[in-house]
Amino acid sequence: MGGGQVLEALAQGRWIDPATRRPVRLPLPRLALEPSLAGGEAELVARAGLAGAITVVCDENTVEAMGRRVAAALPGSETLVLERPHADIATADALIGRTRHADALVAVGSGTINDLCKQAARQRGIPFAVFATAPSMNGYVTATASLAKGRLKLSLPAVAPRGAFFDLGVLAAAPLRLRRAGLGDVICRTTAQTDWLLAHLLHDSPYLPSCFALQAEEEAALLGAVPELVAGEHGAVASLTRLLVLGGAAMLLAGSSAPASQGEHLVSHYVDLLAAPHPGTLHGEQVAAATLAMARLQERILSSSCAPRLTAPPLDEAAFERRFGVFAGDCIAASRAKAPEPDALAALSRRLADEWQEVRGELRAAMLPLGELERVFAEGGLPSTGADLGLDPTFWRQAVAHARETRDRYTFLDLAAEAGMLGDFAALQC
Repeated sequence: MGGGQVLEALAQGRWIDPATRRPVRLPLPRLALEPSLAGGEAELVARAGLAGAITVVCDENTVEAMGRRVAAALPGSETLVLERPHADIATADALIGRTRHADALVAVGSGTINDLCKQAARQRGIPFAVFATAPSMNGYVTATASLAKGRLKLSLPAVAPRGAFFDLGVLAAAPLRLRRAGLGDVICRTTAQTDWLLAHLLHDSPYLPSCFALQAEEEAALLGAVPELVAGEHGAVASLTRLLVLGGAAMLLAGSSAPASQGEHLVSHYVDLLAAPHPGTLHGEQVAAATLAMARLQERILSSSCAPRLTAPPLDEAAFERRFGVFAGDCIAASRAKAPEPDALAALSRRLADEWQEVRGELRAAMLPLGELERVFAEGGLPSTGADLGLDPTFWRQAVAHARETRDRYTFLDLAAEAGMLGDFAALQC
Protein backbone atom coordinates (compact mmCIF):
# COMPACT_ATOMS: atom_id res chain seq x y z
CA MET A 1 0.00 0.00 0.00
CA GLY A 2 1.61 3.29 -1.14
CA GLY A 3 1.84 6.40 1.00
CA GLY A 4 -1.19 8.05 -0.55
CA GLN A 5 -3.29 4.94 -0.01
CA VAL A 6 -2.06 4.66 3.58
CA LEU A 7 -3.11 8.23 4.30
CA GLU A 8 -6.53 7.68 2.75
CA ALA A 9 -6.98 4.44 4.69
CA LEU A 10 -5.92 6.12 7.95
CA ALA A 11 -8.42 8.91 7.44
CA GLN A 12 -11.20 6.39 6.75
CA GLY A 13 -10.29 3.92 9.48
CA ARG A 14 -9.29 1.21 7.00
CA TRP A 15 -5.56 0.97 7.71
CA ILE A 16 -4.79 -2.24 9.58
CA ASP A 17 -2.10 -2.09 12.24
CA PRO A 18 0.12 -5.08 11.43
CA ALA A 19 0.98 -5.54 15.12
CA THR A 20 -2.60 -5.71 16.42
CA ARG A 21 -4.48 -6.58 13.20
CA ARG A 22 -6.96 -3.87 14.15
CA PRO A 23 -8.04 -0.90 12.03
CA VAL A 24 -6.63 2.51 12.90
CA ARG A 25 -8.31 5.84 12.27
CA LEU A 26 -6.56 9.18 12.65
CA PRO A 27 -8.07 12.69 12.68
CA LEU A 28 -6.17 13.81 9.59
CA PRO A 29 -7.06 17.08 7.91
CA ARG A 30 -8.52 17.16 4.41
CA LEU A 31 -5.54 16.47 2.17
CA ALA A 32 -4.82 17.29 -1.46
CA LEU A 33 -1.61 16.44 -3.32
CA GLU A 34 -1.92 17.20 -7.02
CA PRO A 35 0.30 18.19 -9.97
CA SER A 36 -1.43 21.57 -9.74
CA LEU A 37 -4.04 23.08 -7.45
CA ALA A 38 -4.52 26.15 -9.65
CA GLY A 39 -8.18 27.02 -9.94
CA GLY A 40 -9.20 24.77 -7.08
CA GLU A 41 -8.02 26.79 -4.11
CA ALA A 42 -11.42 28.25 -3.16
CA GLU A 43 -13.13 24.86 -3.28
CA LEU A 44 -10.42 23.29 -1.11
CA VAL A 45 -10.75 26.03 1.48
CA ALA A 46 -14.54 25.76 1.51
CA ARG A 47 -14.46 21.96 1.85
CA ALA A 48 -12.12 22.37 4.80
CA GLY A 49 -14.89 24.36 6.49
CA LEU A 50 -13.29 27.81 6.42
CA ALA A 51 -15.68 30.69 5.89
CA GLY A 52 -16.27 34.32 6.80
CA ALA A 53 -13.42 36.79 7.00
CA ILE A 54 -10.28 34.92 5.93
CA THR A 55 -6.71 36.18 6.36
CA VAL A 56 -4.07 34.67 4.08
CA VAL A 57 -0.74 34.65 5.95
CA CYS A 58 2.54 34.54 4.00
CA ASP A 59 6.09 35.81 4.18
CA GLU A 60 7.96 37.80 1.57
CA ASN A 61 8.98 34.61 -0.27
CA THR A 62 5.82 32.54 -0.03
CA VAL A 63 3.58 35.38 -1.12
CA GLU A 64 5.34 35.20 -4.48
CA ALA A 65 5.48 31.41 -4.59
CA MET A 66 1.74 30.91 -4.02
CA GLY A 67 0.27 33.51 -1.68
CA ARG A 68 -1.01 35.96 -4.29
CA ARG A 69 -2.62 33.12 -6.21
CA VAL A 70 -4.40 31.78 -3.14
CA ALA A 71 -5.56 35.24 -2.07
CA ALA A 72 -6.89 35.98 -5.56
CA ALA A 73 -8.93 32.80 -5.41
CA LEU A 74 -10.56 33.92 -2.14
CA PRO A 75 -12.44 37.17 -2.90
CA GLY A 76 -12.71 39.44 0.12
CA SER A 77 -9.80 37.82 1.92
CA GLU A 78 -7.07 39.88 3.52
CA THR A 79 -3.40 39.17 2.79
CA LEU A 80 -0.89 39.55 5.60
CA VAL A 81 2.77 39.36 4.58
CA LEU A 82 5.14 38.83 7.51
CA GLU A 83 8.64 40.20 7.01
CA ARG A 84 11.33 37.68 7.89
CA PRO A 85 9.19 36.01 10.57
CA HIS A 86 10.73 33.96 13.34
CA ALA A 87 9.14 30.81 14.73
CA ASP A 88 8.87 32.17 18.24
CA ILE A 89 6.19 32.97 20.78
CA ALA A 90 6.62 36.73 20.41
CA THR A 91 5.90 36.57 16.67
CA ALA A 92 2.92 34.28 17.28
CA ASP A 93 1.52 36.74 19.82
CA ALA A 94 1.94 39.57 17.33
CA LEU A 95 0.15 37.52 14.67
CA ILE A 96 -2.76 36.96 17.04
CA GLY A 97 -3.15 40.70 17.39
CA ARG A 98 -2.85 41.36 13.66
CA THR A 99 -5.52 38.77 12.79
CA ARG A 100 -8.00 39.65 15.53
CA HIS A 101 -10.77 40.35 12.98
CA ALA A 102 -10.29 37.10 11.04
CA ASP A 103 -12.74 34.20 11.23
CA ALA A 104 -10.17 31.80 9.73
CA LEU A 105 -6.53 31.73 8.68
CA VAL A 106 -4.97 30.31 5.54
CA ALA A 107 -1.24 29.74 5.93
CA VAL A 108 0.82 29.82 2.75
CA GLY A 109 4.30 28.60 3.58
CA SER A 110 6.15 25.82 5.34
CA GLY A 111 7.56 25.42 8.85
CA THR A 112 7.58 28.92 10.31
CA ILE A 113 4.34 30.18 8.75
CA ASN A 114 2.55 26.93 9.53
CA ASP A 115 3.59 26.90 13.20
CA LEU A 116 2.74 30.56 13.71
CA CYS A 117 -0.73 30.07 12.24
CA LYS A 118 -1.29 26.90 14.27
CA GLN A 119 -0.59 28.78 17.46
CA ALA A 120 -2.57 31.88 16.48
CA ALA A 121 -5.55 29.74 15.45
CA ARG A 122 -5.49 27.93 18.77
CA GLN A 123 -5.30 31.12 20.80
CA ARG A 124 -8.05 32.75 18.74
CA GLY A 125 -10.22 29.63 18.66
CA ILE A 126 -10.58 29.77 14.87
CA PRO A 127 -9.84 27.22 12.13
CA PHE A 128 -6.99 27.35 9.67
CA ALA A 129 -5.72 25.55 6.58
CA VAL A 130 -2.32 25.46 4.96
CA PHE A 131 -1.07 25.58 1.38
CA ALA A 132 2.45 24.17 1.52
CA THR A 133 5.19 25.91 -0.44
CA ALA A 134 8.08 23.50 0.27
CA PRO A 135 8.46 19.83 1.27
CA SER A 136 10.81 20.85 4.06
CA MET A 137 9.35 19.51 7.33
CA ASN A 138 6.96 16.95 8.80
CA GLY A 139 4.72 19.20 10.90
CA TYR A 140 2.04 20.09 8.37
CA VAL A 141 -0.70 17.91 9.89
CA THR A 142 0.29 17.80 13.56
CA ALA A 143 -1.46 19.53 16.45
CA THR A 144 1.71 21.01 17.96
CA ALA A 145 3.73 24.10 17.10
CA SER A 146 7.50 24.29 17.42
CA LEU A 147 8.15 27.80 18.72
CA ALA A 148 11.06 29.36 20.58
CA LYS A 149 10.95 31.25 23.84
CA GLY A 150 14.18 33.15 23.65
CA ARG A 151 16.60 30.45 22.49
CA LEU A 152 14.66 27.62 24.07
CA LYS A 153 12.69 25.63 21.48
CA LEU A 154 9.32 24.44 22.80
CA SER A 155 6.75 22.04 21.39
CA LEU A 156 3.45 23.71 22.25
CA PRO A 157 -0.14 22.47 22.00
CA ALA A 158 -1.78 24.01 18.96
CA VAL A 159 -4.49 23.04 16.49
CA ALA A 160 -4.09 20.86 13.45
CA PRO A 161 -5.14 22.41 10.14
CA ARG A 162 -8.58 21.67 8.74
CA GLY A 163 -6.89 21.16 5.40
CA ALA A 164 -3.33 20.65 4.13
CA PHE A 165 -2.86 21.22 0.41
CA PHE A 166 0.19 20.41 -1.70
CA ASP A 167 0.74 21.72 -5.23
CA LEU A 168 3.55 19.68 -6.78
CA GLY A 169 4.45 22.43 -9.21
CA VAL A 170 5.04 24.81 -6.32
CA LEU A 171 6.84 22.23 -4.16
CA ALA A 172 9.17 21.17 -6.96
CA ALA A 173 10.06 24.80 -7.66
CA ALA A 174 11.08 25.38 -4.04
CA PRO A 175 14.82 25.88 -3.50
CA LEU A 176 16.82 22.65 -3.45
CA ARG A 177 17.96 23.51 0.06
CA LEU A 178 14.36 23.14 1.29
CA ARG A 179 13.93 19.75 -0.37
CA ARG A 180 17.15 18.63 1.27
CA ALA A 181 15.84 19.85 4.63
CA GLY A 182 12.74 17.74 4.12
CA LEU A 183 14.89 14.73 3.29
CA GLY A 184 16.82 15.36 6.51
CA ASP A 185 13.57 15.48 8.47
CA VAL A 186 12.47 12.04 7.20
CA ILE A 187 15.83 10.24 7.05
CA CYS A 188 16.05 10.47 10.83
CA ARG A 189 13.38 7.79 11.01
CA THR A 190 16.19 5.24 11.27
CA THR A 191 17.87 6.74 14.34
CA ALA A 192 14.62 7.88 15.97
CA GLN A 193 13.07 4.43 15.75
CA THR A 194 16.23 2.75 17.02
CA ASP A 195 16.47 5.16 19.96
CA TRP A 196 12.78 4.79 20.83
CA LEU A 197 13.03 1.00 20.66
CA LEU A 198 16.14 1.10 22.87
CA ALA A 199 14.24 2.98 25.58
CA HIS A 200 11.46 0.41 25.33
CA LEU A 201 13.74 -2.61 25.54
CA LEU A 202 15.86 -1.25 28.38
CA HIS A 203 13.37 0.80 30.37
CA ASP A 204 9.97 -0.52 29.27
CA SER A 205 8.79 2.84 27.94
CA PRO A 206 5.91 2.83 25.42
CA TYR A 207 6.77 1.97 21.82
CA LEU A 208 4.49 1.66 18.78
CA PRO A 209 5.96 -0.21 15.81
CA SER A 210 2.88 0.74 13.80
CA CYS A 211 4.22 4.31 13.63
CA PHE A 212 6.96 3.00 11.35
CA ALA A 213 4.98 0.33 9.53
CA LEU A 214 2.81 3.03 7.99
CA GLN A 215 5.94 4.77 6.61
CA ALA A 216 7.92 1.75 5.39
CA GLU A 217 6.79 1.45 1.77
CA GLU A 218 6.99 5.17 1.04
CA GLU A 219 10.40 5.41 2.68
CA ALA A 220 11.75 2.64 0.45
CA ALA A 221 10.36 4.42 -2.62
CA LEU A 222 11.91 7.74 -1.67
CA LEU A 223 15.33 6.33 -0.81
CA GLY A 224 15.41 4.76 -4.26
CA ALA A 225 14.76 8.12 -5.91
CA VAL A 226 17.12 10.54 -4.16
CA PRO A 227 18.82 11.80 -7.38
CA GLU A 228 15.36 12.46 -8.83
CA LEU A 229 14.43 14.41 -5.71
CA VAL A 230 17.52 16.57 -6.08
CA ALA A 231 16.56 17.18 -9.70
CA GLY A 232 13.06 18.27 -8.63
CA GLU A 233 11.21 15.51 -10.48
CA HIS A 234 7.56 15.55 -9.49
CA GLY A 235 7.32 11.85 -8.61
CA ALA A 236 10.16 12.06 -6.12
CA VAL A 237 8.88 15.34 -4.67
CA ALA A 238 5.47 13.72 -4.22
CA SER A 239 7.09 10.76 -2.45
CA LEU A 240 8.95 13.06 -0.06
CA THR A 241 5.77 15.02 0.61
CA ARG A 242 3.77 11.89 1.38
CA LEU A 243 6.51 10.65 3.71
CA LEU A 244 6.59 13.98 5.55
CA VAL A 245 2.82 13.77 6.05
CA LEU A 246 3.11 10.14 7.16
CA GLY A 247 5.74 11.23 9.69
CA GLY A 248 3.24 13.71 11.04
CA ALA A 249 0.60 10.98 11.11
CA ALA A 250 2.98 8.79 13.13
CA MET A 251 3.24 11.54 15.74
CA LEU A 252 -0.56 11.80 15.86
CA LEU A 253 -0.76 8.04 16.34
CA ALA A 254 1.80 8.08 19.16
CA GLY A 255 0.39 11.20 20.77
CA SER A 256 3.90 12.65 20.96
CA SER A 257 6.95 13.48 18.85
CA ALA A 258 8.68 10.24 19.91
CA PRO A 259 8.50 8.48 16.49
CA ALA A 260 10.26 11.37 14.78
CA SER A 261 12.43 13.05 17.40
CA GLN A 262 15.09 11.33 19.47
CA GLY A 263 18.85 11.72 19.89
CA GLU A 264 19.37 13.42 16.54
CA HIS A 265 16.85 16.09 17.49
CA LEU A 266 18.52 16.60 20.87
CA VAL A 267 21.73 17.47 19.02
CA SER A 268 19.82 19.90 16.81
CA HIS A 269 18.13 21.45 19.88
CA TYR A 270 21.55 21.93 21.49
CA VAL A 271 22.66 23.86 18.39
CA ASP A 272 19.57 26.06 18.53
CA LEU A 273 20.02 26.62 22.24
CA LEU A 274 23.71 27.44 22.45
CA ALA A 275 25.23 28.24 19.05
CA ALA A 276 26.24 31.90 19.18
CA PRO A 277 25.91 33.12 16.59
CA HIS A 278 23.52 30.57 15.13
CA PRO A 279 24.73 29.58 11.64
CA GLY A 280 21.30 30.17 10.11
CA THR A 281 20.86 26.54 9.17
CA LEU A 282 17.46 24.96 8.69
CA HIS A 283 16.02 22.46 11.15
CA GLY A 284 16.17 19.63 8.63
CA GLU A 285 19.79 20.40 7.79
CA GLN A 286 20.78 20.15 11.46
CA VAL A 287 18.77 16.97 11.93
CA ALA A 288 20.46 15.43 8.88
CA ALA A 289 23.99 15.93 10.19
CA ALA A 290 22.94 14.78 13.66
CA THR A 291 21.25 11.70 12.18
CA LEU A 292 24.47 10.55 10.56
CA ALA A 293 26.37 11.06 13.82
CA MET A 294 23.71 9.12 15.75
CA ALA A 295 23.66 6.31 13.19
CA ARG A 296 27.42 5.92 13.53
CA LEU A 297 27.12 5.87 17.32
CA GLN A 298 24.38 3.25 17.16
CA GLU A 299 26.46 1.18 14.74
CA ARG A 300 29.53 1.42 16.97
CA ILE A 301 27.66 0.12 19.99
CA LEU A 302 25.66 -2.56 18.18
CA SER A 303 28.61 -3.88 16.18
CA SER A 304 30.12 -5.27 19.38
CA SER A 305 29.25 -8.83 20.27
CA CYS A 306 29.75 -7.91 23.93
CA ALA A 307 27.14 -5.96 25.85
CA PRO A 308 28.24 -2.58 27.20
CA ARG A 309 28.92 -2.47 30.92
CA LEU A 310 26.95 0.39 32.43
CA THR A 311 27.81 2.79 35.21
CA ALA A 312 26.05 6.03 36.09
CA PRO A 313 27.80 9.09 34.65
CA PRO A 314 28.30 11.91 37.16
CA LEU A 315 25.88 14.83 37.20
CA ASP A 316 28.10 17.86 37.78
CA GLU A 317 25.76 20.78 38.46
CA ALA A 318 28.59 23.32 38.26
CA ALA A 319 29.46 22.04 34.80
CA PHE A 320 25.80 22.35 33.80
CA GLU A 321 25.84 25.96 34.97
CA ARG A 322 28.92 26.72 32.88
CA ARG A 323 27.56 24.92 29.85
CA PHE A 324 23.91 25.97 29.81
CA GLY A 325 23.80 29.22 31.76
CA VAL A 326 20.21 30.30 32.38
CA PHE A 327 18.96 26.97 31.01
CA ALA A 328 21.01 24.90 33.47
CA GLY A 329 18.14 24.35 35.89
CA ASP A 330 15.90 22.83 33.23
CA CYS A 331 18.73 20.65 31.94
CA ILE A 332 19.64 19.43 35.43
CA ALA A 333 15.99 18.53 36.09
CA ALA A 334 15.73 16.67 32.76
CA SER A 335 18.92 14.75 33.42
CA ARG A 336 17.86 13.83 36.94
CA ALA A 337 14.49 12.60 35.67
CA LYS A 338 16.09 9.91 33.53
CA ALA A 339 19.11 9.14 35.73
CA PRO A 340 18.92 5.51 36.86
CA GLU A 341 19.31 4.39 40.43
CA PRO A 342 22.68 2.61 40.91
CA ASP A 343 21.06 -0.72 41.82
CA ALA A 344 18.71 -0.54 38.85
CA LEU A 345 21.56 0.29 36.50
CA ALA A 346 23.65 -2.61 37.83
CA ALA A 347 20.69 -4.94 37.28
CA LEU A 348 20.21 -3.58 33.76
CA SER A 349 23.88 -4.13 32.99
CA ARG A 350 23.58 -7.77 34.08
CA ARG A 351 20.43 -8.26 32.03
CA LEU A 352 22.09 -6.77 28.96
CA ALA A 353 24.97 -9.19 29.34
CA ASP A 354 22.49 -12.09 29.27
CA GLU A 355 20.21 -10.75 26.53
CA TRP A 356 22.56 -8.68 24.37
CA GLN A 357 22.32 -10.81 21.22
CA GLU A 358 18.52 -10.60 21.19
CA VAL A 359 18.50 -6.89 22.06
CA ARG A 360 21.03 -5.93 19.41
CA GLY A 361 19.18 -8.05 16.85
CA GLU A 362 15.92 -6.19 17.47
CA LEU A 363 17.67 -2.83 17.32
CA ARG A 364 19.56 -3.66 14.14
CA ALA A 365 16.30 -4.67 12.46
CA ALA A 366 15.00 -1.13 12.95
CA MET A 367 18.04 0.55 11.39
CA LEU A 368 18.89 1.46 7.86
CA PRO A 369 22.29 -0.12 7.14
CA LEU A 370 24.93 2.56 7.66
CA GLY A 371 26.20 2.15 4.10
CA GLU A 372 22.70 2.75 2.74
CA LEU A 373 22.35 5.87 4.87
CA GLU A 374 25.71 7.18 3.68
CA ARG A 375 24.63 6.59 0.07
CA VAL A 376 21.52 8.71 0.63
CA PHE A 377 23.64 11.48 2.11
CA ALA A 378 26.03 11.41 -0.84
CA GLU A 379 23.28 11.36 -3.48
CA GLY A 380 21.20 13.96 -1.69
CA GLY A 381 24.06 16.32 -0.88
CA LEU A 382 23.01 16.42 2.77
CA PRO A 383 25.23 18.07 5.39
CA SER A 384 27.07 15.32 7.22
CA THR A 385 29.23 17.17 9.76
CA GLY A 386 29.03 20.16 12.04
CA ALA A 387 31.46 21.92 9.72
CA ASP A 388 28.97 21.44 6.86
CA LEU A 389 26.50 23.39 9.00
CA GLY A 390 28.99 26.21 9.49
CA LEU A 391 29.66 25.24 13.11
CA ASP A 392 33.03 25.21 14.81
CA PRO A 393 34.08 21.55 15.18
CA THR A 394 34.71 22.02 18.89
CA PHE A 395 31.12 23.22 19.37
CA TRP A 396 29.78 20.29 17.33
CA ARG A 397 31.70 17.83 19.50
CA GLN A 398 30.20 19.48 22.57
CA ALA A 399 26.73 19.18 21.05
CA VAL A 400 27.16 15.44 20.50
CA ALA A 401 28.64 14.96 23.97
CA HIS A 402 26.08 16.98 25.92
CA ALA A 403 22.83 17.10 23.92
CA ARG A 404 21.43 14.28 26.04
CA GLU A 405 21.41 16.65 29.01
CA THR A 406 18.78 18.91 27.48
CA ARG A 407 15.79 16.50 27.62
CA ASP A 408 14.59 13.58 29.72
CA ARG A 409 14.27 11.34 26.63
CA TYR A 410 16.51 8.23 26.85
CA THR A 411 18.52 7.57 23.67
CA PHE A 412 21.74 5.95 22.51
CA LEU A 413 23.48 9.11 23.72
CA ASP A 414 22.58 8.05 27.26
CA LEU A 415 23.54 4.43 26.70
CA ALA A 416 26.91 5.56 25.31
CA ALA A 417 27.44 7.83 28.33
CA GLU A 418 26.59 4.98 30.73
CA ALA A 419 28.98 2.72 28.80
CA GLY A 420 31.77 5.30 29.08
CA MET A 421 31.92 5.67 25.27
CA LEU A 422 30.26 8.98 24.54
CA GLY A 423 33.19 11.29 25.23
CA ASP A 424 35.56 9.35 22.97
CA PHE A 425 32.95 9.13 20.22
CA ALA A 426 32.14 12.85 20.39
CA ALA A 427 35.84 13.71 20.22
CA LEU A 428 36.00 12.13 16.74
CA GLN A 429 33.24 14.33 15.30
CA CYS A 430 34.02 17.35 13.16
